Amino acid sequence: MGAELSLTPPGEDEYRALRIAAGLSAMSPEGARLGLPASWCSVCLRHEGELVGMGRVVGDGGLFLFVVDIAVTPAWQGKGLGRRIMQALMDEVHARAPARTMVALIADGTAYRLYEKFGFKLVGPGAHGMLMRL
Repeated sequence: MGAELSLTPPGEDEYRALRIAAGLSAMSPEGARLGLPASWCSVCLRHEGELVGMGRVVGDGGLFLFVVDIAVTPAWQGKGLGRRIMQALMDEVHARAPARTMVALIADGTAYRLYEKFGFKLVGPGAHGMLMRL
């Protein structure tokens, strides 16, 4: 049986665990508690109740949106789940966001290849992504 998709945010603990399992950076319990309910859109993929993939869009909903937390547990990677998560998120973006909304993301490694399939373009060398972690 495949993973079931829902447009719901993950729980705080499973969110933090999946980020680490998928090779993303660790997040604090406080950050997860505050940030997850504030998501503009969330997608969870579950297999027999277990979170195996997720993704979120955050932002103001009208001017700027940011795709974050695209993560799939290692045992489920390579099965098209990242694409499925992105498709669900982008379906919501296209259905709900006004024209001219800027949608951005930071692609790790070669993940930009997946995001290009959804219309994202690399911005360098004319622009550079920047990040500050507290």
